[in-house]
Amino acid sequence: MLPPTVRIFVSTAFVDMRRGFDGLSALVREVLGGDPGSGDLYVFRNKRGDKLKILFASRQGLCLFAKRLERGVFHLPQGDVATLEIEGAQLAVLLEGLEFNDRHSATRVRPAVGLR
Repeated sequence: MLPPTVRIFVSTAFVDMRRGFDGLSALVREVLGGDPGSGDLYVFRNKRGDKLKILFASRQGLCLFAKRLERGVFHLPQGDVATLEIEGAQLAVLLEGLEFNDRHSATRVRPAVGLR
């Protein structure tokens, strides 16, 4: 469970998953206007939608969490801005391979066509 003071920001642009700590930190600073050392979580998705990375700072330094789906895609919230803020419950649903429908209830992700 995340402390209530932690904010979670989702990048609405697709990201090259070869980026690591330095590349994602640069995106947070230069594109999203955030501070990678703030303790906030920054969520990034690749173009295919099957990979997700989360960058966050702990007391000892930066951490990078990565997840790949064997089937299906991550459905991130859409918006007209570079980043959207979501709640911890929404992140948990996202990481479980679920998506929010228009009523904000969770539904199982449908496998993407052509993914193996």
